[in-house]
Amino acid sequence: MAEEDTSGGYTPGRATRFYVPLLIQTFSQCLTYPLVAAIVSRGPMGIDVLTAFAQGQTVMFLIGAVGSGLVMTGMVFARSVAGYRNFIRFNAYMMLCLLAVQAICGLPPFDRLIFQDLLNLPAEMASIARDTLLWGIPLQATFFTRNVPLVILFNARASSAANNATFVRILLTVVATYLFVHMGWTGAMWGLAAMTVPCFAELLLTYVFSRPHVRVLREDPGAEPISSQFRFTVPLSLGGVLLAAAPFMVATFVGRTENAVEMLAIHYVTIGLANAVGFAALRFQAVSIQFPPEYAGDHRIMRYAICAGIVLGAVILLSAIPAVDDWYFHVVQGLPVADLGKVRIVMAIYAAWPVLQTIRGHAEGIAAVERMPAAVMAGQIAYLVMLVATLALALKAGMQGWLMGAIAILVATAATIVSIYGTLGWMKVRSSSRRCPAPTSRTRH
Repeated sequence: MAEEDTSGGYTPGRATRFYVPLLIQTFSQCLTYPLVAAIVSRGPMGIDVLTAFAQGQTVMFLIGAVGSGLVMTGMVFARSVAGYRNFIRFNAYMMLCLLAVQAICGLPPFDRLIFQDLLNLPAEMASIARDTLLWGIPLQATFFTRNVPLVILFNARASSAANNATFVRILLTVVATYLFVHMGWTGAMWGLAAMTVPCFAELLLTYVFSRPHVRVLREDPGAEPISSQFRFTVPLSLGGVLLAAAPFMVATFVGRTENAVEMLAIHYVTIGLANAVGFAALRFQAVSIQFPPEYAGDHRIMRYAICAGIVLGAVILLSAIPAVDDWYFHVVQGLPVADLGKVRIVMAIYAAWPVLQTIRGHAEGIAAVERMPAAVMAGQIAYLVMLVATLALALKAGMQGWLMGAIAILVATAATIVSIYGTLGWMKVRSSSRRCPAPTSRTRH
């Protein structure tokens, strides 16, 4: 394995060598979901099962989002032997608590409350969503356990090693998709199996790749305790829950439009592909942490973020080309030909999303470096508030369900950026005023 450039300040070359493996890794990880969707949608109940499967995974990801700040926490605190050990324990505590919550949500009476009363799924679909949630517990466990080696690899700027593990995952998922469809092993549970087994392989490889970097961690008896990591993570976790509630909210509103099942199917297959690029763009968080500003007014990394977002937006735009969307959305995902025109419009809208996501990732990374996670939480609160407000207005205005999600996500992401930068500026001014109190003056009477 080639040695990574683990030192030095920002240059476009260093940033690219670190960021491109993260892009490929995240894109590959997100790509597994559309691949698995091809297994799910070919079950006895057709593409309608994909809606129930996606709803079950939405709840799972919402629970997992409580730990969404763990990787960022590890990148800040797990830079010594003691900090690394504390992070392992903290990550394990979070995982066990959240897996218990996931199990409870899949049991009566909570399963009916969530999937039938709140998400408005018919009883048969609600049963599939519940099973997806319960049998998704091993998958959720791999996501949490993977945090530990990923933190080590990212801090060592060995993002290409993490990428290699993900390549194995995506390869195994491709093989499973072909095999399962060919053998007729289709439906929600087979789709979940095709997703889970490759994730275990990825987890094993990331541990193997991270071991050499663990052995060279510095000793630091004065490393901050678990309580410090907890205080840092809490704002990120609360904000992460709000952020993960976004698909939940979109489904809730779109599920109340005309032809709701059809509208949700269009939303899920388009957001599945857009997420692959959009969340790859958001990995710019790690770039900002590794390459913070070196002097006042250093905007080089921001310009790099915008350029990267434009390139990624062009990738999404390619999916709006008729030949491409006919193959992917109709042949692979099984959408009716009549819906392809709607899909092209949605993907053209999503092409602007990666630019907003890279800027947002830059802002969140800066907040982590400055140890101001409250700014990230403020941005995620703004995201959910603007998302719900936009969806409510769109529903009231009679907007088609297939269009609502894309519009609301773009508006909410823009609001997140404004909120994070605004909160960072306010917190810095407040901190500065506390350090340098204004001189008092006496008033003559």
